[in-house]
Amino acid sequence: MMFIKSNGTSLAFRNTLAASLILAAVAGTPSGPAIASPAPRAATSPVAIDAARLASLPTFIDGVVAQQIATRQVAGAVVTVVHKGKVLFTRGYGYADIARRVPVDARSTLFRPGSVSKLLTWAALMQQVELGKVDLDADVNRYLDFAIPPFEGKPIRVRDLFSHSPGMSDLGYGEPDLLAHPRDYRDYIKKHIPARLWAPGTEISYSNYGAALAGYIVERVSNEPFPDYVDRHLFKPLGMNTTTFREPLPEAWAGHMALGYGFKDGRLVAKPYENFSFIMPAGSAAATAPDMARFMLAMLARGTLGGARILSPASVDLLQSNSLANAPHLEGMAHGFMVAREANPRMIGHGGNTVDFHSYLLLAPEADFGFFVSVTGGPDSSPARTELSNAIIGRLFPAKPAQRASGEEARPSLGQYRANRRDYGKPADPAGDLTVSVAGPNTVITKDSQETLYWERIGPHLYERVTGARDGGPYDRLEFYGSSADPRLSFASSPHQTWHLIKP
Repeated sequence: MMFIKSNGTSLAFRNTLAASLILAAVAGTPSGPAIASPAPRAATSPVAIDAARLASLPTFIDGVVAQQIATRQVAGAVVTVVHKGKVLFTRGYGYADIARRVPVDARSTLFRPGSVSKLLTWAALMQQVELGKVDLDADVNRYLDFAIPPFEGKPIRVRDLFSHSPGMSDLGYGEPDLLAHPRDYRDYIKKHIPARLWAPGTEISYSNYGAALAGYIVERVSNEPFPDYVDRHLFKPLGMNTTTFREPLPEAWAGHMALGYGFKDGRLVAKPYENFSFIMPAGSAAATAPDMARFMLAMLARGTLGGARILSPASVDLLQSNSLANAPHLEGMAHGFMVAREANPRMIGHGGNTVDFHSYLLLAPEADFGFFVSVTGGPDSSPARTELSNAIIGRLFPAKPAQRASGEEARPSLGQYRANRRDYGKPADPAGDLTVSVAGPNTVITKDSQETLYWERIGPHLYERVTGARDGGPYDRLEFYGSSADPRLSFASSPHQTWHLIKP
């Protein structure tokens, strides 16, 4: 799941989980109303990947992961890459169980995708939209057996769930008592409705609750328990035979599960299986890399794989199209997916962090390319997922630094900024705030509890990260925007939240 484990800006993809074939044996597109906006996907030119770089990618990844195992408390990892309708390779690294010296098996070891699971949930919800059972612009209360109060008379629409803009507090879901024992997510979401804070559809603030609500809507309108539904209508038609949302993990699968780890006295110590059943559709999946490859292949093929169609092309286009962005000139949300790069080529993806596992899935539809990575290990293994993902992107789709801006502009609002994604039922923790200062003309410095970063201006109110930038990128950007009454900043690497200036 996408927990707020830190507010550092170094993670190029923050901590940041789609489709139809209602009958597994039917290859046709389910009937239903036409999918509402956006307009049909515009024709795009295919983007070629350098053949030599693609051929050397396995060796390149081997080197990156070997270094991470040595320096990042990584116990085990898995990587799978797809291109032009095929799985290029799937590789496992390190150990699934250190104490028993069980190596990661790239084909059969289960990992926890965390919030990447949400992509499956969004697909399932789109199936119901295709069937005409769910209206994207309807009040979510139409499909519930409990009521979510409106905010200033404005209800949450189904569409707002896809864009992570319900305008709600994001409850803390990493507490040990929640993770210790399975519990029914249906009861939990009814008893723990987050506070409504601003009008829906106006500001993105990542919502685990919203994704759980999406899964519950699927359950309600299909009359099937959520884990049964995804088994029958996603996993079975796609051949994802080793993926489940069920907790506890089915006994027959337990021996294939990679362990999570803590770090104590200089060594990795195995931990019990994490339970996310209380928010199941938002992040409780366990899956093998080959299954995640099949999901990517279906999404890149606009909803079909091996003769089975799980979504119509229009539904896949919707999931992959832009919905809402916080900052005027930075990437925002697609529908469930986050936009990682707008062009050359366009990339969409989703990250996932449980306490123990750290994952990322990325698709570049114009290049017919995708990858999924997942690592397990100690607390310091979290950045490994991001570093590996960025390394792959920079290797295959290199970018150049933007031209630096000339002249000067009025300096941005300086001081302390606070993320809008947090649990508003608890006192704000100043340790999570971000300090913005200047080092000279056309530069800003951001500092949080983890690191200090240097940025240079590339346009009006727009800056590019210098600290830690590697040749080929990706290069993170930040933008200052808002009003004098409410100055804000956002990072391209964090489309799922924004930061507000804390007024004295």
